[in-house]
Amino acid sequence: MKELIEYIAKSLATKPEEVRVTEVSDEDGQIVLKLEVADEDKGRIIGKQGRVAQAMRVLLRVAAVKQGNRAVLEIV
Repeated sequence: MKELIEYIAKSLATKPEEVRVTEVSDEDGQIVLKLEVADEDKGRIIGKQGRVAQAMRVLLRVAAVKQGNRAVLEIV
C-alpha cells in the first residue's frame, strides 16, 4: 500500500525526490500512511476540490480491504 501511494505521488509531483511516505499503525489497528511532498507540489497532490487526494484515499482503502486491513491517508 505504501508503494502504491508513493508511486502515484511521484507521478504527480514536479519534485519526485521529495516525496516521502511513512507507515504508522494506529492504536485501533488501522494503518496510517503519512504523505509528505514539497510545498509547491501540495496543490497537485490535493487537486481541485480535493479530488486527487480523495481518489488516492479510495484506492488505498480498496487495497487495504483486499489485504484485510483498514488504512487512512494523511497529507502532511
